[in-house]
Amino acid sequence: MNKNGSTYQIYVEILKRELVPAMGCTEPIAIAYCAAKAREALGTVPDRLVVTASGNIIKNVKSVVVPNTDGRRGIEAAAAIGVVAGDAHAALEVIAHVTAADKARLAGYLDTATITVEAAVSEHVLDIIVSASKGDDTAEVQIVNEHTNIVKITRNGKILFQKEIAATVDTGKPDYECMTIEDIYDFAMTCDLEDVRAILDRQIAYNTAIADEGLKNDYGANIGKTLLKAFGNDIHIRARARAAAGSDARMNGCELPVIINSGSGNQGMTVSLPVIEYAKEVGATKEQLYRALLLANLVTLHEKEGIGRLSAYCGAVSAGAGAGAGIAWLCGGDYQAVIHTIVNALAITSGIVCDGAKASCAAKISAAVDAGIMGFEMYRNGQQFYGGDGLVLKGVENTIRNISRLGRIGMKETDKEIIDMMIGK
Repeated sequence: MNKNGSTYQIYVEILKRELVPAMGCTEPIAIAYCAAKAREALGTVPDRLVVTASGNIIKNVKSVVVPNTDGRRGIEAAAAIGVVAGDAHAALEVIAHVTAADKARLAGYLDTATITVEAAVSEHVLDIIVSASKGDDTAEVQIVNEHTNIVKITRNGKILFQKEIAATVDTGKPDYECMTIEDIYDFAMTCDLEDVRAILDRQIAYNTAIADEGLKNDYGANIGKTLLKAFGNDIHIRARARAAAGSDARMNGCELPVIINSGSGNQGMTVSLPVIEYAKEVGATKEQLYRALLLANLVTLHEKEGIGRLSAYCGAVSAGAGAGAGIAWLCGGDYQAVIHTIVNALAITSGIVCDGAKASCAAKISAAVDAGIMGFEMYRNGQQFYGGDGLVLKGVENTIRNISRLGRIGMKETDKEIIDMMIGK
């Protein structure tokens, strides 16, 4: 691919925009960020908070441990730590530098402040409004569509900042719709690695560190450890275990950051850690690892673009297929191997639903990585799923479009039912 061409530059910008650090599950972190911004706009620590959130935000915050809160879970904890100790200018690392003194103040704040949680009546899947008050003063901040995408800030009814919600997804955003698997493969194979080295080095370092932490200590259901104990140390198991261990740690309060993909730390770990483990196994060079990660990350982003950031469709499915693509190439596969791996993997795990961020995400990640590996093993053993096998259509882009339609449109009612069940309706 021509380095000076617009498509090449779009891919580089997408990677810079997407592969960024986040400390903690991105939905509670988005609430903490919104609350920190509301405190900043108010000009003091509020004693009353109202958090109005869309169903998918409620779903993904309800059961996950918020880092730096001494094991607390849920929306109230996320909003409170954002108010008490959040860095309003640190985006998804808003609570990355909380001190012991901050944690001590958190308990007192939760005891004295009034925090109310309400369900948003919104057409947006990702919608958060934090209203903060003290005395007669009020401030309100709204985030829509993406986890740090602030669309409105007010103080005492006066608008301090506002932009049209309809335009928010386009503001400063590269043209994701130009992506195709064919172009992604071309870019990954020809990219000047100096353009992406720092991005990928950070992904390798951060995500490896949290996987190590998950395997070393006790987090959640310890899916990563269980895989190794029950099934041994084969590369297929290690690839699944490393990704699962990262999620074990992250879903259960680990205070290490991860590099996300498609707005999700779980997806960022799923797409990268198995590829890193396979690179060690096959003795890949650093350049080969970089190119495999480029392929895996961009395949995942392409798959997720049609589904959306949040839905009833488990994001690990897309990331597992992306990891499978990277693994296929590392193991000597060509473009044909990559596209068949993607289709096979999506066919295997196309029915996994997202019922919120929590400990069991690690097990779903393991299943999605297994599907990615199985998709490649099918191909190199002369097996594949054909057009007409369930959601599979002839052509990788057609299959991706079907999966996108399933996640974005077909599972809308499923999403509503999941949310209703989770909040006890």
